[in-house]
Amino acid sequence: MSQTFSIDPAHSTIGFTARHMMVTTVRGKFGEFSGQVEITDGKPETAQAEFTIQAASIDTGVGQRDDHLRSPDFFDATSFPELSYRSTKVTPQGGDRYLAEGELTIRGTARPVTLEVEVGERFQDPWGNERVGLSARGKLNRKDWGLSWNQVLEAGRLMVSEEVKLEIDAALVRSLAAEVAA
Repeated sequence: MSQTFSIDPAHSTIGFTARHMMVTTVRGKFGEFSGQVEITDGKPETAQAEFTIQAASIDTGVGQRDDHLRSPDFFDATSFPELSYRSTKVTPQGGDRYLAEGELTIRGTARPVTLEVEVGERFQDPWGNERVGLSARGKLNRKDWGLSWNQVLEAGRLMVSEEVKLEIDAALVRSLAAEVAA
């Protein structure tokens, strides 16, 4: 039997880190996203996930930097308002750990990305819903998606690292009442 869990955006974070001038780590997150995970017979290895992120919702805590990231130099949020991820395969790694292979689409370009996923224990919340948490980590080369803007600084240092680390902490929820009514 198939079960569908939706991401709870109020209790989830989709974020990233990148190096600035190869000295410090800049953290950012997206404020608007949606998605769901469908699981057959409660087995995480059968999971099929789809998530959509609004590119313009990027927030690094610095308005000028966020505007630059929304510009055609990076996400081009006006022409490509959404980023998306769709899993294609989930492989158990032992215990509560999995590798999720999938396609990440940025600026209309889909490329493979593998995420290391840790799944928490499923439980019923005080409102009668089933919940589960997951943490996912991965990395990518932003140039693979056409996000190639950079500046070479003194001594050959780059303004922005090409490697970006993905950090997702998600609360997934399944309405048990809606399933009983159906």
